[in-house]
Amino acid sequence: MELKLTLAVVGPSEIRRSVRELAGLDDYFVASAARQNTDAAGQPRITQLLDELARANGINLLEAGQRKKLSEALNQVLKDAPSLHISFAREPSPKALEKIVSWFRDNIDKNSLLQIGLQPSIAAGCVLRTSNQLFDMSIRAKLDKHGSTLLSLIAGASK
Repeated sequence: MELKLTLAVVGPSEIRRSVRELAGLDDYFVASAARQNTDAAGQPRITQLLDELARANGINLLEAGQRKKLSEALNQVLKDAPSLHISFAREPSPKALEKIVSWFRDNIDKNSLLQIGLQPSIAAGCVLRTSNQLFDMSIRAKLDKHGSTLLSLIAGASK
């Protein structure tokens, strides 16, 4: 199954949460069939995340075979997708995060997964880590790199 991730799926944690939720649905339907119980009050609630994933991929969550296909596809993405870690000085807004995820999925890999971290010491900008690279795009790094030039400019301006 070719899985289409929605922008609500940012990183591995959303994938794992959806897989757990699908397993919970399976458990509910198996138990419900064994009890022949159709009690609506005991039905599990489906999160918006799983609902969006199911709609985007044309999955009927009431059918066991389709739930299994979705779960397998999610696990495959978790196993194969490139995972990146981005640290910011403060929490990015949901709109900014959506644009970042969209850019990575359009330009790097359609299943890119991002882990977002906070590192107040970077001041502004971000630090991006892949499995084998580190890209420090923070103001702190720029100041460290060009600190002597900045100091000489300040000293020259004060004369």
